[in-house]
Order: sequence, then C-alpha cells, then structure tokens
Amino acid sequence: MQWLDRLVGLFLIALARLLTGAYANWLGCKPEARQRLYFANHSSHLDFLLLWALLPPRLRYKTRPVAGADYWACSPLRRYLIHRVFRGVLVDRARPKPGQSPLAPLQAALDAGDSLIFFPEGTRSLDGEMQAFKGGLYHLVRDNPGVEFVPVRMENLNRVMPKGNLLPVPLVCILSFGTPVALGAEEAKPEFLLRARQAVLDMMPKQ
Repeated sequence: MQWLDRLVGLFLIALARLLTGAYANWLGCKPEARQRLYFANHSSHLDFLLLWALLPPRLRYKTRPVAGADYWACSPLRRYLIHRVFRGVLVDRARPKPGQSPLAPLQAALDAGDSLIFFPEGTRSLDGEMQAFKGGLYHLVRDNPGVEFVPVRMENLNRVMPKGNLLPVPLVCILSFGTPVALGAEEAKPEFLLRARQAVLDMMPKQ
C-alpha cells in the first residue's frame, strides 16, 4: 500500500511545517539531485522529519534518515513510520551485531545510491548546545569520496520539542544548508570532526 505510506508522509510533512513555520536557506549549495549525506545538529525528535520535509520531493524520496533502533523499533506505529514512510536506516546502538560495524547499514544505503540524514552527535542535546561529533562521520566521508557531505544548521528545534517533551510548541524554525565539506588529503580524524562541527556552527545567526 505504497499510496497510503506516501499519504501518511505528506500528512506528517504538512503537520511539521504547520507547527514550525519552517523554511530552508540553501546558503552553500543548491537542492540538486546529487547523492548527499546531510549532517546536522540534533536536539529534537522532529529534527529528521523537518529536514526530510524541507527537501524537494525529487530529493526527499531518495533521502533516508539514520535513526536509533532502540527508539523506533519499540512499537508497531514507530516501526511502521520508520520503515514504510521514512525508509529509515536503523542503527542498533544497544546491541550491535558481533563483528559488524555500526556503520554497516549506512554504508549499504550509500552503496545502493541513497542519500542520508545523519546526526554526528549521536544523541539529542539536552540544552540546545551542540555536542562533539563522534567518529562515524569521519569514517563515512573517508570511505565515500563520491558523496557530498552537506552541513545543516537547525535553529529553534530544541525550543519546539526539546528532549523529554511530548508535545511541540509552535515556533518558526530555520534550516540552513551549507557548503559541502570534504576530507583533506592528510587530514586526521580529530581535525576533520572539529572542522565539520564548525561548518554547522558557522551558520548560526549573528547576534
């Protein structure tokens, strides 16, 4: 029932936009049909839905959010949404398979030609302050030189639906898409992760 999955997706997109008044600023790239990994700050359960919603339809349905299996696999409704509506890539953070990298599902999706939505902090921020990036982003950019890695700054999502809240608070949100980052020829993991994190921070509004 693909038509029903698509209808549910459109309903959620409309609801997310209504609650947030969100709009996209394409500052360092354009919404083009290229394979990309969008990496963003993470402070709300609405994060990937809103980023997914603000992509043009021709890009949206080739872009899959990366999410924790421990949250999305715990109820029939969540399983339906993540698998059928969002086509999410689930990472088992609690019980990874022995001998398998936690990044294996992401790499399989990239090998299949999909784009991804990825949160390098690994978990949502409690106070809206961006945490240090974990090493997964480095390994993905190192192993996928043909993929564009686009930083995305999400503003006000921590105030709309912060960690621990069940109901969103209507508030205008802005998603800024920056210039793709690539791994330097001799760049080590710590330096790359700091630079990638800074690429997101640099899109914060000026006070």
